[in-house]
Amino acid sequence: MTIIISLLLLASLLPHLTFTAHVNVGIVNGTEAKPHSRPYMVSLQKNREHICGGFLISDQFVLTAAHCWNGKEVLTVVVGAHDLRNSKSSNRIDVLSYKPHPNFTFSSTQNDIMLLGLQEKVELNNVKWISLPKKGEDVATDTVCSVAGWGSQTINGEPTNRLMEANVYIMNNTECGNKWGTFQFSASQMMCTYGHSGSCRYDSGGPLVCGNTAVGVTSFAYDKLCNSPDYPNVYTKISPYLEWILNGSAA
Repeated sequence: MTIIISLLLLASLLPHLTFTAHVNVGIVNGTEAKPHSRPYMVSLQKNREHICGGFLISDQFVLTAAHCWNGKEVLTVVVGAHDLRNSKSSNRIDVLSYKPHPNFTFSSTQNDIMLLGLQEKVELNNVKWISLPKKGEDVATDTVCSVAGWGSQTINGEPTNRLMEANVYIMNNTECGNKWGTFQFSASQMMCTYGHSGSCRYDSGGPLVCGNTAVGVTSFAYDKLCNSPDYPNVYTKISPYLEWILNGSAA
């Protein structure tokens, strides 16, 4: 039986696509993050509505998932936020450049990573970028990591206003490949998590954080159930893309 996956993006954002719609899958069984404890987190917005997560990797570049942008729409990012309704502690910045990975396509799960260049440098005191892994660096199976976002808590739910977070555990690549199949899962480009908590709708593009390092970008999951035990959440592994990120953020 063919398993339908979700690339964690609202189907309504991509009305021109004719293949099976990708849907955005928030943090399940999470807790509210301590305000500004994750100063790298970014809300990616269309028409002032949250659609995806993202994270600062410098004072002018955000890393997110490539499927969060359809190639035409104008997006903004909100930095320094905890409660998206409170504009006093945050700043809205226009996106100057969109750089999805050149080998990303909406018909595939691979290369789901994108750089956003901001119109201006971030300056708020409660904003800071996060470190990236070293080239070839891997995370051991069963390592405790974390995810965060303003996503929903059910597959059909709406985004939350306040940033939520949860601990997750790194899954063995072979086990994840067996669950998803090699057509959808690539061990060289992706990694999976398991546990009681996890990402859900509207959490695409947010970071998978191990220690103080962002090691993955929230990419896809099962479209029928957030944090499914049978089809685990999948993240684009950052380490294979370090050269591309460095070149893109230097341009």
